[in-house]
Amino acid sequence: MRTIIKTEDFNLDYTLDCGQVFRWQSINGGWIGVVGSHIVRARQEAEALIVDSDLSRDRIIHYFRLDDDMQDIYSQINKDPIMDGLIQHFRGLRLIRQEPWECLISYMASSCKSIPNIKDSISNLCRLYGEDLGGYYSFPTARSVAQTTEFQLRKTKLGFRAVNILEVAQLVEAGDLDMEKPFSLDYEQAREMLLGIRGIGPKIADCVLLFAYDKLGAFPADTHILSIMDEHYNQYLKGPKHRMNSIIGEFARDYFGHYAGYAQQYLYYSRIADDPGLPVC
Repeated sequence: MRTIIKTEDFNLDYTLDCGQVFRWQSINGGWIGVVGSHIVRARQEAEALIVDSDLSRDRIIHYFRLDDDMQDIYSQINKDPIMDGLIQHFRGLRLIRQEPWECLISYMASSCKSIPNIKDSISNLCRLYGEDLGGYYSFPTARSVAQTTEFQLRKTKLGFRAVNILEVAQLVEAGDLDMEKPFSLDYEQAREMLLGIRGIGPKIADCVLLFAYDKLGAFPADTHILSIMDEHYNQYLKGPKHRMNSIIGEFARDYFGHYAGYAQQYLYYSRIADDPGLPVC
């Protein structure tokens, strides 16, 4: 089934290449990925997004956040020449609404790895524990991961991350971790909940809150963001180094406002666009 959606301020390449999702491949001028249990082929022609998939039109709009008011977002985050330049350069980059379980495990798998290596380990995880959709694989369920072992999980190249991912899967499968709960919590409450899970630090928690739970004020701070913020906003970031992640997040929410997470992604992409092999820590 083909769906054609007219768009404004949307750039498919920037959106799928900016490091927020790990299961899309650029092929022959378009992209192919998996959303839920659906293989999705997407390409852009002028102001139209063309999607070949069984996904409904509403789900495509939801996934690519085509319902976001980019004019309002840009007006709020465009605070200085740095951000103005990034908006002009990467205009149309949108956040993706990811499924919480997939997003959580993907970012737990991403710790201190380059984007190509993250994609490789997640691809292995899906191939070994997901459903074969015809050459592509669905993301594995919590049950399928919970029933394996750390030793087997390490075969996906998850390394030391395997034990924590296994534990989270077992918590979800046992009903001790409600993946829907953060939707009903405010940002601080949801963040505290995620930080209580072994293997989830501030950066991973903020990524999951931003990309899966619509907490658009979340401002993930990895080594790239720490460097960028120090370069451009150092005069505003005063405090002990061990609190710098929190200090940056507090400043960003105050400075960029409700859509600070959008500002973060434009800043982040400016650092990795030319070198996706840099480690994400």
